[in-house]
Amino acid sequence: MKFTQRLALKEDLQEISNMFKAAIKLMESQGIHQWDEIYPNEAILYDDILKKQLYLCFLDNNLVSAFVLNNEFDKEYDSADWKYTNCKYIIVHRLCVNPEIQNKGFGNKTVSLIENIALKNGFEAIRLDCFTGNPFAFKLYQKLGYAVKGYANFRKGKFYLMEKSIKKT
Repeated sequence: MKFTQRLALKEDLQEISNMFKAAIKLMESQGIHQWDEIYPNEAILYDDILKKQLYLCFLDNNLVSAFVLNNEFDKEYDSADWKYTNCKYIIVHRLCVNPEIQNKGFGNKTVSLIENIALKNGFEAIRLDCFTGNPFAFKLYQKLGYAVKGYANFRKGKFYLMEKSIKKT
């Protein structure tokens, strides 16, 4: 079994969209009201593809996860008490693990891959926001060394603003 990643292509959009819809359905069934038909919708994901910011992970040829890496953030990020301010950082958005294979370590593998991509591109820290109503994502990020640096209020509620140094010492 081979775990690989690549940038998403336009022809991947339907498969990506279907995975996000399945994830939304599962989260809703768990009482996690983080995503919906407004965010992240197909237009947002398509824009991510055009900007070459949406990455896909595969196990053999099966879609395992998707995530966006860029430096875009809402003004709410300015309120955080960021620790790594004098270094190059990147932000993770829309991390989604295929519901068909959740709880098998692919969240860990995906975040590890994100950190490796960031390191290879000269970044020293990673920032992200995590919905306070999603205990599974929060536990994953905490376990992997991400620290809460503040809070943001977005359309769906309160989010943790989290950060981790990936700088090699």
